[in-house]
Amino acid sequence: MITIQRDATEAFTVEINALIRQLSSSAPALTREQVTALLDQQALSLFVARDNAGSLLGMLSLVVFNIPTGRRAWIEDVVVTNAARGQGIGRQLVEAAVTHAHELGARTVDLTSRPSREAANRLYQRSGFVARETNVYRFADQ
Repeated sequence: MITIQRDATEAFTVEINALIRQLSSSAPALTREQVTALLDQQALSLFVARDNAGSLLGMLSLVVFNIPTGRRAWIEDVVVTNAARGQGIGRQLVEAAVTHAHELGARTVDLTSRPSREAANRLYQRSGFVARETNVYRFADQ
């Protein structure tokens, strides 16, 4: 089942940190207060996938924002547990996020994915995303 996470319980904090470790080896663990602050952001919807027993299978961050050219949306931090991969969970998360973005009036939904994430790239293409001819730049404080 796909839902938008609203509560930063202690149990959810443990669950999200387990997923973050699968997503990034350099991202620090979040405290419960940080998870609360994350979920309290008006622009962010954190989609979660759970099995019938309530176990967290995956998550996706959707940010919807207004800029001068219209309302846009961005997907980040898509991750599915190793045990649940290949079961369509990622696609369900992406489709739920795209539907929600359009319901909120977003004109476009963007995301990026490293070329080495071959399965993820196939998922995005099957979900209707089209690769754009663009440069992506990042400024990161050292």
